[in-house]
Parts: sequence; C-alpha cells; structure tokens
Amino acid sequence: MQKIKIKYVCTNCGFESPKWLGKCPDCGSWNTFSEEKVSKTKNNQQTSLNIKPVKITDIKIETEERIITNIGEYDRVMGGGIMKNSITLVGGDPGIGKSTLLMQVADKINKTVLYVSAEESANQIKQRANRTNINNEHLYVLTSPEVEIIIEKIKELKPELVIIDSIQTIYLSSLENSPGTVTQIKECAQTLIQEAKSKGFCLIFIGHVTKEGNIAGPMVLEHMVDTVLFFEGDKNLNFRIIRSLKNRFGSTNEIGVFQMTESGLVEVKNPGEFFLSDEMEEVNGSVVTAVMEGSRPILLEVQALTTKNNFGIPQRVATGFDLRKLSIIVAVLEKRLNLKLSTANIFINMVGGIKIDDPAADLAVCCGIISSFLNLNVKSKIVVVGEIGLSGEVRAVTDINKRISEAEKLGFETIYIPKQNFKNIEKKFIINVIPIKNIKDITKDIFYSN
Repeated sequence: MQKIKIKYVCTNCGFESPKWLGKCPDCGSWNTFSEEKVSKTKNNQQTSLNIKPVKITDIKIETEERIITNIGEYDRVMGGGIMKNSITLVGGDPGIGKSTLLMQVADKINKTVLYVSAEESANQIKQRANRTNINNEHLYVLTSPEVEIIIEKIKELKPELVIIDSIQTIYLSSLENSPGTVTQIKECAQTLIQEAKSKGFCLIFIGHVTKEGNIAGPMVLEHMVDTVLFFEGDKNLNFRIIRSLKNRFGSTNEIGVFQMTESGLVEVKNPGEFFLSDEMEEVNGSVVTAVMEGSRPILLEVQALTTKNNFGIPQRVATGFDLRKLSIIVAVLEKRLNLKLSTANIFINMVGGIKIDDPAADLAVCCGIISSFLNLNVKSKIVVVGEIGLSGEVRAVTDINKRISEAEKLGFETIYIPKQNFKNIEKKFIINVIPIKNIKDITKDIFYSN
C-alpha cells in the first residue's frame, strides 16, 4: 500500500511546509495552516526555444476590445466594459448579490455566455432568472463542479464569457484534495485561466469571503487575475457597492452603486442624492462632505455623536471611517480648540455604510464632533471639504472642481474648501465658495447655538 504524503499549506498566501506551523513564515498570519494530501500533477506547460526577445519599438499596440454590458455602473468599474480575453475575480459576503449581478451582466451583453454553478441547481438558477426578468437564449447554464467537464462543455459551446460560481466549489478530479483547499483553488484557477487565454474567452470567478472580509483562498489567486472586484454593503439595506481593488485595464478604487429590488439590482446613476437625507435641515452632529471615489465625486452625510462617559475608558467607534484617523482628529481638537474630549464617548457614522478613505472627509468629522459636543446645530445647505493636519490647518485635497460642481448640482448654497485649493478653481460657480485656512476659521460660520 502506497503511503499518503501530507503537506501543510497556508490558506492565506499558499506557503507550503512539511509540518504544521503556528505562524506562517511568509505572510506572518497565525493559525492558517491546513493539512492537505500531496498530489502529483503533470505540468502541461511547454517551453519553446523559438521565443525571442522583441525590441519595444517593434511592438505594435493592438486596439482595446471590450464587451459593453450596458450596465453603466458595472462598465464604469471595469474601466469601460469587460476587456476581451480578461480574467476577473468578484468577491463579497454571502447573499450580497454577486450571482444576481453577474446573471444580469450575462443577460445584457447579448453574446454566448456559459454560467457554471457548483452550488445551485438549474431549477434554483431558473427561479432567480424569472425573478430578475432574465430570458436570454444566449445564456447557457451548467451545474457541474468538475473542471474537466466544464472545459469539455466550453470546447463544445465556444462561449465568449464564462462565469464560475464559485471558484471554491469546483475541483479537478485528478487531485485528491477536497474542493476549497488551497491546492484545488490554485490548480482549478490556473487550468481555467490557461483555457481562457488559449481559446480567447472572458472568464469571471465568483469568490467566497472569509469572516475577516477577505476573499477566501490564497492571495496568489488575486495575482493570477486581471481584475478584482469586491461587492460590499449591508444586506439589511437596499444598496450595494461594487468596488475595483485591482484593474489592469482601468482605474482602481472606482465604485459602482446599485439598489437591490425585488426584480434584481438597479444601478444608481447619481449616488450623491442616494447617500443624503431627503430633507437636509439644521441637525446637531450632521455634516455633508464631498469625497472622491475613483474619478467620481459623491456627497456624503457624516454623523457624529458624543456622550459623557460615566465609567471606564471612553469609547471610540467609527463606521465607514478609519478609527486611527479618528483618534488623531480627536487629539487635534483637544489640543487646538481646547475641547475636553478625553472623557467623552465619540461615535462616527458614514451614512449608507460606505467606507471612506478620502482624507477630504476629515473636516466634516471635525465639525460633526464639535457640533455634537458643544450642542451647536450645523446650518443647512453647506458642504465642508478638507484634510486636517496636526496643527489644525486645513490641507488641500484633489479634484476640487469636481467636488464643487457636484455640490452645486445638488442644490447646496455654500461649500468650505481649503485655502490652498481656492487658487485652483477653474471657473465661476453659482455656489458660494469660501476658503478656510484653519479649523478655527470654520467654527465661526457654520454653527449657530440652540
């Protein structure tokens, strides 16, 4: 009897070890090693001695060909459509709408599409198609987890787009490992990617996520694909955001906004209105800012709440905002404005659950905390934009003209911007643009006492 060999593989980065380790020496993660059987697979890659280096001046750039999905928000995130012969990985929480979105994409492109599902039956997929009004004769469904069968059907059908739902549930029968293990994920993905590159079709993988919110499987999987999209949003709310984390054919950090309805996902063409309250009145602790998501300006309501801490360590809670950045802002307000925030609980919320990395939201967070702590209401129809420095100065931000235009378009009357940006305004706006140099300057204008 042949002895089965065992190896231990890090589920985070794919590092292999002959024995179990508590900490991965490659990526530094703890308790990520899983036991797998060693499988002998043939390497089908062939090297050719006829391949020669080519001068860069002799290389001709081919015209980019993209498949337009006619779903504007999805095309925006992809950089103008699905690049032909490209590989995409789409991740997101269970039930967030990944399968629904890609079914709608398959329906809109009017090309031959093979939808491979290893999780659902054909009857379940048909029920979703009926619910979302999908009835496209060019869309084929295959419910098989075996990669060998999938490749065989691809050769017969010759589709222009193949969707795999999901990469963690398919397997190569030549491997002894279970579906979802690092070895299966890597080998299945590599096999299908080679098939896509050789046959010239587009390939989209749907990926599960871990409890930490990362795409399950080794990080090498994200390096194997051309584009990585992440679907986010609260399942209890009716909006979804698809974000580009990696894109070899377009801009990263672009987002597309969708609204979940009974008949599927509907694109939100003006997300600025979506993230604002219906009636923006004078509200304690609520401030509007203009942030950039990729090339798109979005107006967002920032809410702050401060309460007296009666015992223990004061809480610092931030939803959609960096908690470390919040600590810095609190320290600046204590030092520069003499606010006694060390004994206060502080809560920050980006309305709609959107996660913000743009430093231009700093000023709105500052104003929200001041408003709530001093019980001062914020005047209506104003927008504040700016990054806060450690000395309390308001620092310049990017794309100031786009931010001003968006605020003006949505009917706001005044926008406060960094003084350094004021000289970069390219045209005369109807909205009142007020430059500010320091956090102290804005506190004189935007508040009024109850």
